Amino acid sequence: MKKKPVVAIMYDFDKTLCTKDMQEYTFIPNLGMTATDFWAESGKLSKGKKMDGILAYMYLMIDKARSAHIKIQREEFVKLGVDLELYPGVETWFERINRIGEDLGIKVEHYIISSGLREIIEGSSIYKHFREVFACEFLYDENNVACWPKNAVNYTTKTQFLFRINKGILDISKDEELNKYTPEDDRPVPFRNMIYIGDGLTDVPCMKLVKANGGYSIAVYTKGKRSKVESLIAHERVDFISLADYSEGSDLDVTVRDILCKMAMVDSLKNRTKSQIKSITKK
Repeated sequence: MKKKPVVAIMYDFDKTLCTKDMQEYTFIPNLGMTATDFWAESGKLSKGKKMDGILAYMYLMIDKARSAHIKIQREEFVKLGVDLELYPGVETWFERINRIGEDLGIKVEHYIISSGLREIIEGSSIYKHFREVFACEFLYDENNVACWPKNAVNYTTKTQFLFRINKGILDISKDEELNKYTPEDDRPVPFRNMIYIGDGLTDVPCMKLVKANGGYSIAVYTKGKRSKVESLIAHERVDFISLADYSEGSDLDVTVRDILCKMAMVDSLKNRTKSQIKSITKK
């Protein structure tokens, strides 16, 4: 049986699917701090020590939690995912988009590429919809207590995960396999079948890479914040900008539907060409 073409939709998480940075819902308030103070201290640490900003915030999470006698076991971080506030329509988005793909004869896969915490995402109501989540993660000791950053995903390292999805090498420990040459036609998800959805500058490398290779990038914004993403489309870093409303019939919903229709049509035409070439070469 012939395999269906695969379309991958990649999402940032914070302020793309949920309304603010995931640490701000429960974790930071539990420290007795404001989000402004926490991020200011993280930024100061990063700048003062010439430290990667993502590693700085991860260090600060552990340090502040210990000082406040807050548990930093893995399951405690996972529990924080329950408190995330998602944008309108996110809860029903994935199954709806999957059905559209089925109707078009394509398989839609969903991925997260985020600088937030994988553990918190795992605790969210939508975690089950993702084929894989590429995000920051702690290493845990024998007591399941966070002791070291296991994975740190910043705005430039995000791009490696596009190639992992493109080649089907989802295990991040497999670097050698990732760097091996693979003919374009043998890659599970061609770049032309990728859609990247993010909210701002930290997503630009991924947005630009997907767009430049024939896929589509969409920058989402909240009400009253459209100006923050207008430069992205003006400078041709993204294909579309849209309100972060994932409800059926919304601008974002219609845009992604149209993109999926085009991708299905392109795949169908390419397969027709291949079939005709094959029939000619057999003569």
